[in-house]
Amino acid sequence: MKRLVLVFALAFLAGCGGSSSGGASRVDLTLDFFPNADHAGIYAAQASGAFKRHGLDVQIHAPSDPSVPLRLLDAGKTDLAISYEPEVLRAHDKGLHVRAVAALVRVPLTSVISLPAAGIRSPADLRGKQVGTAGIDYQTAYVHAIAPGAHVRNVGFNLVPALVSGKVDAVLGAYWNYEAIQLRQKGRNPRVIRMETAGVPTYDELVVAARDDADPSVVRRFLAALADGTHALARDPAAGVNALLKANPDLDPKLQRASVAATLPYFLPPKGKPYGYMDPAAWRRFTTFMHSRGLLKLSSPDGAMTDELLP
Repeated sequence: MKRLVLVFALAFLAGCGGSSSGGASRVDLTLDFFPNADHAGIYAAQASGAFKRHGLDVQIHAPSDPSVPLRLLDAGKTDLAISYEPEVLRAHDKGLHVRAVAALVRVPLTSVISLPAAGIRSPADLRGKQVGTAGIDYQTAYVHAIAPGAHVRNVGFNLVPALVSGKVDAVLGAYWNYEAIQLRQKGRNPRVIRMETAGVPTYDELVVAARDDADPSVVRRFLAALADGTHALARDPAAGVNALLKANPDLDPKLQRASVAATLPYFLPPKGKPYGYMDPAAWRRFTTFMHSRGLLKLSSPDGAMTDELLP
């Protein structure tokens, strides 16, 4: 999950999946958080006209709370949502009629971040240390998998302030492509342990989710346009960042440029795979991990994801 509590007014989502003027299909897309570098491909698709070329009128909304997009999707109040693999698995586990249809960022961004004074260079160095999390139960499971001897402390979404103030020795929940870069730009020399290298199975940090009964044609056109936008971003990152900054003028341009540059390889699919590809075997391994720690009742991701709608 994202890290800071910022409140946005959620625009009233009416006419989901309907038709807009000019014959384009309206698609309401709810982000997982405020517009930021992780969404650069989406804004590049919007700015480059990719959605329009695929016959879509995409309306992008920021949520009032990062926990609501999948509930809105299940209730039919938005057509598509950006969420996280763990959250989609839990929603499916609870009976929500939602599933992941594409990977937006295909590796974990959540990481363990510390400052040099804590002396943490490897997972073994976390033994006996205070690790701050946002209080999400699967973050605690990540800590226990990475460093069984660490002490977990709930610091809410104030992860970076807790780290910088010395309340904790490290945090898990901040992103290596965002907070770590921000700390580096401020001269704090953060040390990063990426989750998939330290005992947690890899997973798709951000995914595009749709209802089980979503119109396949609309989803395919959306993903094809998103693929076009992401490839446009790869060709000209500055244009994509400019579109993002226009959508959210409060963002720090320097941080967004650096974050997009760091994340760009993971917006794109693995070699030889279509845009948005999700590895079913990796989903099974991560589902098994979540199930083994009592975080899921189901032990299989069947029904929670599909690659059948990829462009």
